[in-house]
Amino acid sequence: MTRLTAITLDEAGLAAPTPEVEQERKVAIYDLLEENSFSLTREDSPEGPYALGLGIRDRRVVFSLTTEAGDPAGEFHLSLGPFRQIIKDYFAICESYYDAVKRLPPSQIEAIDMGRRGIHNEGARILRERLEGKAEVDDHTARRLFTLVCVLHFKG
Repeated sequence: MTRLTAITLDEAGLAAPTPEVEQERKVAIYDLLEENSFSLTREDSPEGPYALGLGIRDRRVVFSLTTEAGDPAGEFHLSLGPFRQIIKDYFAICESYYDAVKRLPPSQIEAIDMGRRGIHNEGARILRERLEGKAEVDDHTARRLFTLVCVLHFKG
């Protein structure tokens, strides 16, 4: 009952993703649908499982939730401000990682990947803080949702 069973992204008006960004999106959605923990925290919220629509509107991340029956379950907006720097850092280190995979030895790739995971964890932590009072998610779910926020923030 405390999970997401469907995820759609509102990508209208966004730049076409690179193959790497598209792969990140696919993996994040697949991983989320395989395993996640998501529950709304308001007492009057309908029980899950939920379908999530995720988008960007007016410089805000929009979470639109419905029940499996399609009834509205809630909608909330998170300012992108607290995410801007961490998203910028995440894209920069991902670009370094993708370049490294093509030309550097495994030990250097591993070092870059550790940095990438650290930034990813920090983004997930910020997301969990921003969701406080609205929804409760576990670490795995927060990491994958942060990836999707980054994908939606991609400028090309």
